[in-house]
Amino acid sequence: MSNSLDAVLAQYEKNKQSGGSTKPQMTSEERMKQYLSIMLPKGTKSGEKRIRIIPTTDGSSPFKEVYFHNVQIQGRWQKLYDPGKDETGKPSGERSPLNEVEEALRLAGDAQSKELARSYRSQKFYIVKVVDRDNEEDGVKFWRFKHNWKGDGPIDKIIPIWRNKGDVTDINEGRDLILILQAVPLPGGRGEYTTVSSVMYEDPGKLSEDADKVKEWTGDERTWKDVYSQKPVEYLEAISKGLDPVWDSELKKYVYDDPNSVQNTTQTTTLSSDPQANDPQDEDLPF
Repeated sequence: MSNSLDAVLAQYEKNKQSGGSTKPQMTSEERMKQYLSIMLPKGTKSGEKRIRIIPTTDGSSPFKEVYFHNVQIQGRWQKLYDPGKDETGKPSGERSPLNEVEEALRLAGDAQSKELARSYRSQKFYIVKVVDRDNEEDGVKFWRFKHNWKGDGPIDKIIPIWRNKGDVTDINEGRDLILILQAVPLPGGRGEYTTVSSVMYEDPGKLSEDADKVKEWTGDERTWKDVYSQKPVEYLEAISKGLDPVWDSELKKYVYDDPNSVQNTTQTTTLSSDPQANDPQDEDLPF
């Protein structure tokens, strides 16, 4: 009962302090501190990253399953949240324009359309809260990585450790994990991307010797929805039509030039900065 009361009181105080004021805009540097980056510096072929996975308060899996589309927008690969699928990959009941295109192409029946449909299909990712041991001052970070259907992804390398060595998230007897990183060339010599080639583990130990840090890290109430943007349906609709969405400061939403419409909407509005323009560029690439 007391835990429930504490949670309610904390929520009340938090909302009272906010007083309905506008949330201050994060700087790009502050925003980047929310994400665990495993990208190796240019020219570096290998490296490692030591992390500690934060336990969940309800005993559920720390690995949250979320579906994203891999889309190239204005020369940049971006991951767009798929509102049309729940965490199991089943229909959520929400509209998803990119899924509509995928379904239409599949139903077309011919081989070319079916192949094109694959590029519109959303894919499963895992998001887990961690502490970056090299940057503990940044607090809890979110690490997103793709599900590997071959069974060779990061989670496939972590679970055996969990199974054989016990709960690696335990605040007293858990283990730090060491991600062994490797630079892998992209097809056609278009650069490199970073992959987790293996995962090692440290001896059992406390999450931190500092009780205040443990309280701060385990009490972090943010979820992936607080740090990863979820584009509105009009944004996804523009992308599904091969058009560029632009933020309209007067309408407070995204608009786009629709070649099939009578009126060109973007010519009659005042355009300002996209509120999600500072979202980090995806580094995990569409594989």
